[in-house]
Amino acid sequence: MAEEKNGRRDFFGAMLGTWAAIGGLGALYAAKRTWDPLPSVKAAGFTTIDLSDCGEDELRTEMWRGKPVFVMKVGKNNPSYDDKRLIRIGEERFFIAVGLCTHLGCIPTYFPDKKKFVCPCHGGQFDAAGRVLKAPPPKPLEIPPFKIDGSKLVLGEEGEEYKKMKAEKLV
Repeated sequence: MAEEKNGRRDFFGAMLGTWAAIGGLGALYAAKRTWDPLPSVKAAGFTTIDLSDCGEDELRTEMWRGKPVFVMKVGKNNPSYDDKRLIRIGEERFFIAVGLCTHLGCIPTYFPDKKKFVCPCHGGQFDAAGRVLKAPPPKPLEIPPFKIDGSKLVLGEEGEEYKKMKAEKLV
């Protein structure tokens, strides 16, 4: 009879341990889910831009993570055409940059006839590759992380081209 009670105790002890382990795993899973970003936040991290309909030297403004991003297909007559900061897709070159001045964060205006950006706050100027032409901006316009997918650009993901530009200290 004592042996039967010990067997029953062992069984109930094992069942209690199993249920405690399952509860512990459930609690860990729930805690991990609270650390993960919400789907809406994840979706805001990536923006896909179709570059196939870009006109030459026409500035488009897209939004990525709440910031304006300048997108422009740079024509061969543009002085910045051979700049290494431009993204090459086939024979075409594209200017992609966060549209905020690196001085105080104002949004520069593009002047297509002069092929440059001018910041309205303090008169800083950038060329069509985002390099500083006139101070006070301390550095070029920021190139966001990107990945090329055919004729599309995915912002927010570091592709091979971006990693190469990063290695060359262009971003």
